[in-house]
Amino acid sequence: MHAKKSYGQHFLKDEDMAAQIADSLQYAAQTKKVLEVGPGMGMLTKYLLRHTEYTTYVVEADRDMVDYLQKNYPEITPDRLIFRDFLDLDTADIMGESEYCLIGNFPYNISTQILFKVLDDRARIPEMVGMFQKEVADRVVSPPGSKVYGITSVLTQAFYRAEHLFAVEPGSFNPPPKVQSAVIRLTRKENFSLDCNEKLFRQMVKTAFNQRRKMLRNTLKPFFPPEKLMEDPFFQKRPEDLGWEEYVRLTKEVGGGQS
Repeated sequence: MHAKKSYGQHFLKDEDMAAQIADSLQYAAQTKKVLEVGPGMGMLTKYLLRHTEYTTYVVEADRDMVDYLQKNYPEITPDRLIFRDFLDLDTADIMGESEYCLIGNFPYNISTQILFKVLDDRARIPEMVGMFQKEVADRVVSPPGSKVYGITSVLTQAFYRAEHLFAVEPGSFNPPPKVQSAVIRLTRKENFSLDCNEKLFRQMVKTAFNQRRKMLRNTLKPFFPPEKLMEDPFFQKRPEDLGWEEYVRLTKEVGGGQS
């Protein structure tokens, strides 16, 4: 089996690393369901299947990989081996309304889209463990003030606790990627409410970072009257200086209560 560039495939070949990733899930025994995205040839899948405290489901977009998994992992019943693109999958069709944990050596070309799908389905995903390009992983976990702190950082950290688990060297894959990799974990904040209009919150964050080098008095003109932007010294800050809590406060000032 050969990796296909069109699917962004880099097969994990390090047994110890695969076991370590599988063991990084902390809530799987509670949800009793785990969904792996992009299992490829099943290196991570093999270690997930050893955990009997939960049921493992896999979703794979490559027909050749699905055939390989059917042949080499017959313990994955047909209802748990889903031949679909994860981004187009309504997981409720597979998991029902149950909570589940998400895991995977995610294809780097769609990793940010996967993060946004996790946010959209956060009511049913208490935990995610994923392999990302290091640049993306750093962006997710970085605090305000970092050069890589951005839209993904704010939106993810508003709903999840994000932590860097460990780095993964290119030699752990076949073929080796040209970039560094890292595994991160997202743990959902329980009993949490954003306390503002989420749609407006997202809009404000994206608008601010679309011109990240400019001060907020310039980027947030669509939301605030000119006199407030010019008189309040707060708006001399730049987008990366604000944590998600401050974006919530600004959203509420605009009138974006809960919805």
